Amino acid sequence: MQPKQRILNAPVYQPGKPIEDVKREYGLTEVIKLASNENPYGCSPKAKEAIVAQLDNLAIYPDGASLQLRWDLSEFLGVKPEQLIFGNGSDENLLMIARAFLSEGTNTVMAKPTFSQYRSNAIIEGAELIEVPLKDGVHDLEAMAAAVNEQTRVVWVCNPNNPSGTIVTTAELEAFLKKVPKEVLVVLDEAYYEYVVDPEYPQTVPMLADYPNLIILRTFSKIYGLATMRVGYGIASEEIVSALEHVREPFNTGTLGQAAARAALHDQEFVVSCREKNRAGMKQLTDRFDEWGLQYYPSQTNFVLVNLNQDSNEVFKKLLSHGIIVRSGSALGHPGYQRITIGTAEQNEKLLRALEEIVKGA
Repeated sequence: MQPKQRILNAPVYQPGKPIEDVKREYGLTEVIKLASNENPYGCSPKAKEAIVAQLDNLAIYPDGASLQLRWDLSEFLGVKPEQLIFGNGSDENLLMIARAFLSEGTNTVMAKPTFSQYRSNAIIEGAELIEVPLKDGVHDLEAMAAAVNEQTRVVWVCNPNNPSGTIVTTAELEAFLKKVPKEVLVVLDEAYYEYVVDPEYPQTVPMLADYPNLIILRTFSKIYGLATMRVGYGIASEEIVSALEHVREPFNTGTLGQAAARAALHDQEFVVSCREKNRAGMKQLTDRFDEWGLQYYPSQTNFVLVNLNQDSNEVFKKLLSHGIIVRSGSALGHPGYQRITIGTAEQNEKLLRALEEIVKGA
């Protein structure tokens, strides 16, 4: 059997190390996972109730159009229901965009480093990659706009960026959008949108009226705490959504996920609470990093990328021995760094105790 040669060049996604694997490997009974940017406070109790209420319907196929979630979300966002596309997490939305718009003979522009799945999906579709280095950890939008040419079909902007956690501002984004040709699709990946507190962060839904070549991607996996339910969504013009519907798999979001997402959407008090606790946790970590003289990127997400001035993989292993899973910067294009998810106050303190031993023992 001979698979397509180009798929063998696409890297296999490496998720954070599983908790049970670390327990078994290190003989531990308690392990904290701060590797995958999950919400340490879980999900809204209302979402749990909604899941339980659907348990008698597991033999029935889900609503393929996600109609009830579509109606609720369109009202919440102030857009038409026809402007929404749903995916099995944001990952599937990325895949659908690549499948619909990229092919051999085209190219796609993205930052480097940024979320790995833009690159992987482009390789699978045979498109040329144009990767523009970050500038001080931030998308260099001016250079990205200059890189666009006649073969460009898609530009990816991860805002806030993963793995650096940095943002581009409203002014920077608007200046960029004015330079990008209208026939080029601009993907604004806003997976961490609800965590942002910086007033300079762009509110992009109103921009759809002026820039019909935009698609905004968001998810219920992060602050809503529904990562296992796999519900992501895109907001775009009806024309873009219609094109993506042609490559969307049937029943790609499940009944439990749709019900949980609807309930979570209606519990914005939970979202606000998680955002506030996340900022407190961020300060808990960065105050100590400042005390130790460590460099880190200013993050508007629920994670921080910090330079421990040591081999990333060695620090990763040392933290595993303490029962703490983080993400080595070596796998994210930032050797020497660790990407650390913000945990609860107690989890953060345990992390800091372990890091202090590593930093001061270096």
